[in-house]
Amino acid sequence: MTAAPRPRPHRGTAALGALVVAGLCATLLATPSSAAEPGTFDAPRIHDIQGGTRISPYAGRQVTDVPGIVTGVRPYGSRGFWIQDPAADGSAATSEGIFVFTSSTPRVAVGDEVLVSGQVGEYYYGGQDVGGQSVTQISRPTVTVLSSGNELPAPVVLDADALPRRYAPEGDPADGGIEGRELRPDRYALDLYESLEGMNVEIDEAPVVGPSTQYYELWVTLDPRRNRTASGGTRYASYDAQNAGRLKIESLVPVAQQPFPVANVGDTLSGTTAGPLDYDEFGGYTLVARELGEVAPGGLEPEVTRAQRNDELAVATYNVENLHPGNAQAKFDRLAEAVVTNLASPDILALEEIQDNSGPTDDGTVAADETLRRFTDAIVAAGGPRYEWRGIDPQDGADGGQPGGNIRNVFLFNPERVSFNDRGAGDATTATEVAGERGGTHLTHSPGRIDPADAAWLDSRKPLVGEFTFRGETVFVVANHFTSKGGDQPLYGRYQPPVRSSEEQRVAQARAVNAFVRDLRDARADAQVVVLGDINDFEFSATTRALTARGALESAVNSLPRDERYTYVFQGNSQVLDQTLVSPGIRRYDYDIVHINAEFADQASDHDPQVLRFRP
Repeated sequence: MTAAPRPRPHRGTAALGALVVAGLCATLLATPSSAAEPGTFDAPRIHDIQGGTRISPYAGRQVTDVPGIVTGVRPYGSRGFWIQDPAADGSAATSEGIFVFTSSTPRVAVGDEVLVSGQVGEYYYGGQDVGGQSVTQISRPTVTVLSSGNELPAPVVLDADALPRRYAPEGDPADGGIEGRELRPDRYALDLYESLEGMNVEIDEAPVVGPSTQYYELWVTLDPRRNRTASGGTRYASYDAQNAGRLKIESLVPVAQQPFPVANVGDTLSGTTAGPLDYDEFGGYTLVARELGEVAPGGLEPEVTRAQRNDELAVATYNVENLHPGNAQAKFDRLAEAVVTNLASPDILALEEIQDNSGPTDDGTVAADETLRRFTDAIVAAGGPRYEWRGIDPQDGADGGQPGGNIRNVFLFNPERVSFNDRGAGDATTATEVAGERGGTHLTHSPGRIDPADAAWLDSRKPLVGEFTFRGETVFVVANHFTSKGGDQPLYGRYQPPVRSSEEQRVAQARAVNAFVRDLRDARADAQVVVLGDINDFEFSATTRALTARGALESAVNSLPRDERYTYVFQGNSQVLDQTLVSPGIRRYDYDIVHINAEFADQASDHDPQVLRFRP
């Protein structure tokens, strides 16, 4: 078993279409002379190859006898090694380190003094279309080892003092790209990291802000005071709060030789962690540790919300991450325990990512009764109520998610506390409508779907609407799972600011839900409506503005202290993706995000659930 953080594509000159930036090769035709003076254009040092922008002036060119000291060896994934020139040029913008791609297990060791000849290229993890930055590398190398056991170049210490306040330069007005911009490492964090690409760097006593994953990686921050959460994470608070201190950590040591540490948010990667600074598509700049510190526990514990009072209705939502009968019973049991203990057995529970009875097997199955039976049985076994459920089976393959899984939203409810008003159950293609007025306002279909034929819901989950009665009062609940952020450009990419292409569909979905809520309020001004679920967007986003437009709804997350506003942790950013919104008819409420998953290495789901309590 190796420590490969993820399957990585091989990086070689066979894919020069992805390696070389168009237009550069035409000016780089000369063959270097072995008699040339080191440090000249024909005999470059590493800083000459790296240059003062993100693209090497030597891209596509053969170089000979580039000197350096080996600072790290990667025997897995994209196999190769890093070298660094101890004779720096004095420019903060030009890196003294570079990756040498060997494709097979390297035959060098850390501390070797080497001369490397090969072809310079720019490699884009995942291809250029992903929007990430490139890594300058030498491929198809010929390596000469001059000596061994040499002292390594002193590492650059990364900490809050070294970190610029600004995250990235503005992209070129023509295309939004920053590749041609001269690096300003004293002004922009992304420029600082790029100026250190391939170099030996060090961090000390770094707070963990993203838990360790199955891919043997975790995230730390160099700036723990910026946007700090209550648990010690880093909150993504706006599109201008990218949190430049986030840095991914991997290990160069195979797991069979040294297990990767298990870490939660709030822990500390103590001692010294040092190694070359790399970049990949799964998190951007990465310290690949030749020397890895130890995890000091921070004492994070799963939260438990309070139980609802007799006259309070508790409405919760939970993304259960592709739940299906093929999952181990342990997953059902853990999710059930969370419902009973951590969520205090809410009266209504909106679930996202319930899969059909055959799970990801693409066999035409759409029913999910077996999935729900196992889950509700597990809740009873955990000491909870015997929940009933309501849902609508989707058309096969029409709602997105994991292929074959047919994920959908489902309501669970405790019949001892709340009644479900069944009104001509809708189907996958029939829209529910608002009927009646004032005290007689009701749905034409309950459960029903909001305008499933609208293009906004193409290849996406359709909202599920239910009409409930609690202590004689009608409450309308809308369960949502908006389209994902797939296809958006990364925060750390070469386009700045990044384009959020997926947002357009979510905004259209939000407008459809907003219009439905306004229909309910037009029929009954004091209608009590709860809209909740995995919105897949932030509380400050255009999606949320569309949901709350014209005063139809307000997001309950704004009732929490800022340092508690997060339901998901992505690449070290604690952020809101799941939301609960309420209509003005719900005047007072108590809202809680129950942090039990997102900050933990051991997760039952990757989302934290939420619960809303109010008196109808």
